[in-house]
Amino acid sequence: MISIKSYLHKYWQKLSELYGRSILLFMAVVVIIGLTICLAVFAFFNTAAPTRLTIAGGPPGSIYQRNAEQYKKILAKEGVTLTILTTGGSTDNLKKLADPHTKVDVGFVQGGETDGINTDHLMSLGSVSYQPLIIFYRGESKKLLSDFAGERLDIGPEGSGTHTLALTLLKANGIEPGGNTRFVHSGPDAVKSLLDNQVDALFVMGDSAPLDLIKKLVMTPGINIFNFTQADGYTRRVKFLSKLVLPEGALDLGKNIPVNDLYLVAPTVELVARDNLHPALSDVLLEAAREVHGQAGLFRKSGEFPTPLEHEFRISPDAQRYYTSGKSFLYRNFPFWLASLLNRLLAVLVPIALLLVPALKFAPSVYRWRMQSRIYPWYKALLELERDAFYGPISNEKREHLLSQLDHIEQSVNKMKVPASFGDVFYGLRGHINFVRNRLRAGEG
Repeated sequence: MISIKSYLHKYWQKLSELYGRSILLFMAVVVIIGLTICLAVFAFFNTAAPTRLTIAGGPPGSIYQRNAEQYKKILAKEGVTLTILTTGGSTDNLKKLADPHTKVDVGFVQGGETDGINTDHLMSLGSVSYQPLIIFYRGESKKLLSDFAGERLDIGPEGSGTHTLALTLLKANGIEPGGNTRFVHSGPDAVKSLLDNQVDALFVMGDSAPLDLIKKLVMTPGINIFNFTQADGYTRRVKFLSKLVLPEGALDLGKNIPVNDLYLVAPTVELVARDNLHPALSDVLLEAAREVHGQAGLFRKSGEFPTPLEHEFRISPDAQRYYTSGKSFLYRNFPFWLASLLNRLLAVLVPIALLLVPALKFAPSVYRWRMQSRIYPWYKALLELERDAFYGPISNEKREHLLSQLDHIEQSVNKMKVPASFGDVFYGLRGHINFVRNRLRAGEG
């Protein structure tokens, strides 16, 4: 029975006879180098998409937390487990994302939160909603935010987007902590505190407030919604803000609530991730965002979100590609686990192909050059001998010496192993050796 080793040896000999040992060695070296590079790249980048993610949500019951729960259900269908991290709100989410020691991959961040926080390693997957600031207040109509000076204002808990945005806008109107204006947080009883006259104004983010709650407060005698008549001015001064309109009758057409168009200012909420997020996970997150945020609402049109609006974070290249052409081919046409496997295989095979195809095209030229480099030196030696013999007088003793050198050249050439494809060059060299020998023996010159 023929052993595998002997079979391979015979197969190698046949290939050597057919193509020449040099070209086979060259091809083997190319293959080994290619495999080494690809294995190194594969080990370094580890292209397998993770199946676990952690998202920074928000306080229990918040809109961020409810959205994260919906993301979790959608990602579970793709085989991705989403862990929801309960946080203090948007500002807390951003701090956790920026902290490399905190285990979190993605989170909801409201515009205007980046002051004093290093965001170099963060990127945006796009904006997912507007968060209009709605201010409910008691008493007479107010035209400017500065009219709230000296009153009791519930601006939400520290770490929340409401709290951060309220401080930014109030500061622009000369109202800051430490003055005669009281900043409070009534917790889950915030609406009751307003109705019971324990606070004068309640700041809430419109996308977080249920529509029924907004209707209830608006229809309560003595409670008004603040109209940002300077909305255009705010959007010029604060770059992350957009101007929104709550149209007349939008809350109740029959009772015409509100009775006129109301102008609001709104930052956008972005889905922010660390810059090492796997491209496949970027795709499934944006698919979930499209399902959760793509429907029409009081402050958004159908299909308006998610969208690649760039504010304080650069848009991820993977997200930009998604907005341009959708999910990548593999993840669009195969289940997540299979697409991930195929993606890993391609990560190995494509570099091999890119390396081998040019190398194998170049191999015949290298092989020809190598064979010619073995034959042409003997042509050079033969030319020098011929020049020495026939360009000047020659004695018998010198002729014998030159014939001896010629015999040495012939013996060396005869020991060469040349493939059949170079037979013409090989036999041409031997013919020229005989030609020079005949001239020496005939005494020509």
